[in-house]
Amino acid sequence: MQMPSGMGGLVRYFDEYKSKIEFKPGHIIILCVVVIAIMVFLYTYGGKLLGF
Repeated sequence: MQMPSGMGGLVRYFDEYKSKIEFKPGHIIILCVVVIAIMVFLYTYGGKLLGF
């Protein structure tokens, strides 16, 4: 007689797959701030630069 498994049939996929590209949380925050700054700049001055 077999006993039920301890994991209940669940597979932990994060143990099996390791991404080659990893970002630190600080890099993501800096990237978001840069994208927001570019968007604000384009909304403010983009029409004037293109002649609209």
